[in-house]
Amino acid sequence: MQNGLYVSLSAQVSLERRLETIANNVANMNTVGFRGEGVRFSTELAKAGDSSISYVSPGTSFISRQTGAAVKTDNPFDVAIQGDGWMAIKTQSGIAYTRDGRMRMSESGALETLIGNPVLDAGGAPIVLNPVGSTPTIGGDGMISQDGKQIGAIGLFSIDDQANLVRAENSGVIPDKPATPVLDFTQNGVAQGYVEGANVNPIEEMTKLISVTRNFDGVNSEVAQTETSMEDAIKSLAS
Repeated sequence: MQNGLYVSLSAQVSLERRLETIANNVANMNTVGFRGEGVRFSTELAKAGDSSISYVSPGTSFISRQTGAAVKTDNPFDVAIQGDGWMAIKTQSGIAYTRDGRMRMSESGALETLIGNPVLDAGGAPIVLNPVGSTPTIGGDGMISQDGKQIGAIGLFSIDDQANLVRAENSGVIPDKPATPVLDFTQNGVAQGYVEGANVNPIEEMTKLISVTRNFDGVNSEVAQTETSMEDAIKSLAS
């Protein structure tokens, strides 16, 4: 009978993990460039005498690659990435990749994120604009022009579909496999004057929350029934 308690406990741990993920997604539903998080679960078998018992794994989290909706801002320093590419930025932890295309120009002309991280070109070098030049225009391939001259290009990078992603600042991620520069701009590019919203669907997340809550109730009922059975067995043995 104790096995039932252990199985129920594994279910509660997995449900708690999923609940934390849902809460984080909902909290960032309005964060520009945010990619929602999901959890994969698997069955773990254990031997108990002549039979096997199935437990739920704690779960493995993953970051969704689904694209968020583009929102028009008309800010010339905003870009929404089209396709599967990522912008590269230099952070204190190294190079990270982000879909948050909100940028600004520093007093020295450096193109950077809103929190001051340098935006990099395809070669991994910081982009520097003319601080006294005209408002920059950004082409679909990321090419930046000022006063009719090409200044540089925003680097777009492709991340392997099999790469594991770890969250970084600025809605960024750090993959465990090297990212490669995007060379084909037929399916990839940027749109000036737009930003990409979070890829979190609030209705879907609320549906998941309801499901998790009901599952919690079901597991709690199983725990209560198991405890009642144990109490009845103890009373029978005692008598």
